[in-house]
Amino acid sequence: MFLLLLWLFTFQLQAQPTAPAWIRINQMGYAPAGVKVAVWATKSPEATISRFELVEAKSGKTVLKKNAGQGFGAYGPFTQTYRLDFSDFSKPGNYYLRVGPVRSPEFKISEVAYKGAADFALRYLRQQRSNFNPYLKDSCHTHDGYTVYGPMPQHTRIDVSGGWHDASDYLQYSTTSANATYHLLAAYREFSGVFTDQHAANGLAGQNGVADVLDEAKWGLDWLLKMHPRPDWMFNQIADDRDHAGYRLPTKDSVDYGFGKGTGRPVYFLTGEPQGLGKFKNKATGTASTAGKFASAFALAAQIYQPVDKALAQTFRTRSLSAYNYGLEKPGVGQTASVKAPYIYAEGNWVDDMQLGAAALYQLTNDRKYFEQAFQYGQQEKVTPWLGADTANHYEWYPFHNFGHYELAQKADATSKAALISYYKDGIDRVWQKSKGNAFYRGIPFIWCSNNLTTSFAIQCYLYRQLSGDQTYAPLEQACFDWLFGLNPWGTSMVYGLPAHGDTPVDTHSSFTVLHNYSLDGGLVDGPVYGSIFGSLIGLSLREADEYAEFQSRLAVYHDDASDYSTNEPTMDGTASLVYLLAAKEHESAQPLKAKKNKGK
Repeated sequence: MFLLLLWLFTFQLQAQPTAPAWIRINQMGYAPAGVKVAVWATKSPEATISRFELVEAKSGKTVLKKNAGQGFGAYGPFTQTYRLDFSDFSKPGNYYLRVGPVRSPEFKISEVAYKGAADFALRYLRQQRSNFNPYLKDSCHTHDGYTVYGPMPQHTRIDVSGGWHDASDYLQYSTTSANATYHLLAAYREFSGVFTDQHAANGLAGQNGVADVLDEAKWGLDWLLKMHPRPDWMFNQIADDRDHAGYRLPTKDSVDYGFGKGTGRPVYFLTGEPQGLGKFKNKATGTASTAGKFASAFALAAQIYQPVDKALAQTFRTRSLSAYNYGLEKPGVGQTASVKAPYIYAEGNWVDDMQLGAAALYQLTNDRKYFEQAFQYGQQEKVTPWLGADTANHYEWYPFHNFGHYELAQKADATSKAALISYYKDGIDRVWQKSKGNAFYRGIPFIWCSNNLTTSFAIQCYLYRQLSGDQTYAPLEQACFDWLFGLNPWGTSMVYGLPAHGDTPVDTHSSFTVLHNYSLDGGLVDGPVYGSIFGSLIGLSLREADEYAEFQSRLAVYHDDASDYSTNEPTMDGTASLVYLLAAKEHESAQPLKAKKNKGK
């Protein structure tokens, strides 16, 4: 009888419901030599933990036991959170973390954890191509466009077909396209070894002797040449918010802009003055923010193509110089234009764009005047203004990190280099002061395109680390990268299809998925927004039950739902930035493996 009572008592203890808790990880895995952290989180007010275990997945053997440290307290939907740091464990393999009865999904520690990821993200960019679209194997928007605001007669026909659609709509912007092109070129320049050649220049399967990332950058460059066809002409965008006319594939786009259904779209001349064909006008003050982006992309392209195609390199050099001069003529910001609603890309700074343009021209020409101009621009905006802020207007401080400090530091004297590095450090520290109080090390504001900001900030941390050798912010850099791949309150990757066997977006806000359930492989979605932003959105109701309902909070919400255009719409420029970040991570994580191979020879 005593044994029976003891068994019943023990059974009752075991049968008691445990406090709801989760362990969030980077579903892509971790590099052996890198920072390795997970987050344990609970919704039970009283729950605490003291230790955690790292377990080999195949054998079930515990390979590491560590103290969990101090709790970080509440965050978002959780009442208590802990950072589980196992960075000192480096043996490659498949593992999971365990805290009592709670275990994480399996993950890998490997030098090749990120192998092929940058190439995978290029799939989305190919799918975003305008004119010939290799995903659909068909062409679209071949009649673009008809000029507005230019010095030429209104509605002059000019060939500006090509480039990429900006997001799930079919607008095209010079600013986002030039920035995306620069990131792709920089990724090729610095990490060419991680990219493969599996596609022809037109994006179809096949090899052409050129890395796919350079093919994609060239697609952007060809379009930018059309958007800056002569020294005194520059265009800022194709189409406007009349595009928002319901779900349809780009090859079936029949929106009528006044030229006939599907027969051409307006192309806006960059005047540097307020524009808007309806009652809404933007607040443009100049041309420099757009022109500086053109200049940097063309100057870097000239450097890359010089060894292989001198004539093309000369074309890029010439256009870079003319674009830079176009910006000098009208300092100030260019902004996108709308017709039906006041929603635009409200860029509010321009010196960062001209700094990068001047820095790239200095690298290209060795003309000292460009260094001096770039350094002066850099002193005018040492820190990208959104860093450390709680909010910003849509694309107000774009690009979201300043590549100019890094590029200029490459050929700077010791004093100037130290100053440029300090500018990066100041901005990173502003975010760090907001991050260090929560277990996710989250200091990025939850505004629209928060994933784009997260990607850019991780890149800034990486660039700072490369320039300075300072590892202080490596955990913050990794936390941003981890966030994108599942180490977040929702436990989901923010990149369609990456990793292949993880929890990733599937119901994105895109005609491709809504109409035909086509995959959007590699697309980085906008990401979570403040609960207050989501609550203010008009005309948004979810199509299906919210699978992440228990993880939504007043702080931030994210939905893998096609109706949520605020959090689940992929963006072209965010994905291009991610290509650079993924290439950097793949390159860096593979270094120990290469060193071992070389040592054995």
